[in-house]
Amino acid sequence: MTVRVKICGITRVEDARAAIAAGADMLGLNFYAKSPRYVEIDRARKIRAAIGSSAALVGVFVNAARAYVDDRLRAAALDMIQFSGDEDDAMLAGWPVPTILTHRLKPGYTSSAMPHRANYVLLDAFDAKLRGGTGCRIPLDQLRRLDLSRAFVAGGLNPDNVAEVAALEPYAVDCAGGVESSPGVKDHDKLRSFITNAKRSR
Repeated sequence: MTVRVKICGITRVEDARAAIAAGADMLGLNFYAKSPRYVEIDRARKIRAAIGSSAALVGVFVNAARAYVDDRLRAAALDMIQFSGDEDDAMLAGWPVPTILTHRLKPGYTSSAMPHRANYVLLDAFDAKLRGGTGCRIPLDQLRRLDLSRAFVAGGLNPDNVAEVAALEPYAVDCAGGVESSPGVKDHDKLRSFITNAKRSR
């Protein structure tokens, strides 16, 4: 099976439609208020209404209150929840949809073990200050040592380098800034190239 593609940081209906037309399997909505790709709940509803069931909709949260997550889960009919903060086991448990836990790989990380507190893990490059969107890549040698069967791989991906990551057969590849003209605004040509290159990697 070809690798799945998640386009994250969707803020506009037209970008959501373009990503789906290009073959995206999942779209990410960022509900972290400090992110330049943050979306209000009304915008999230409009994006869901526009795409229907054409792609899975993933809500991205960082150390949010459970009620905050639940409100957006219901309002946008989210298909998955991505936790990108320091959420504990209690926060990860009890949701009616699959969960994704972000794991930032520090340089030199060699363990093949992946966190098992969520249904999936999202692997990103480590940064002491940023919660993703660093533009930094995870070294391929580091990825080759890991079990990627339920991993979303992110971190500095773009149309030019996604194929070599997709060839490692992760569950999915994940991109936000690498297909943008500015934060939250997708470049539709880059979208098409990214998704085509990811799915042709095998």
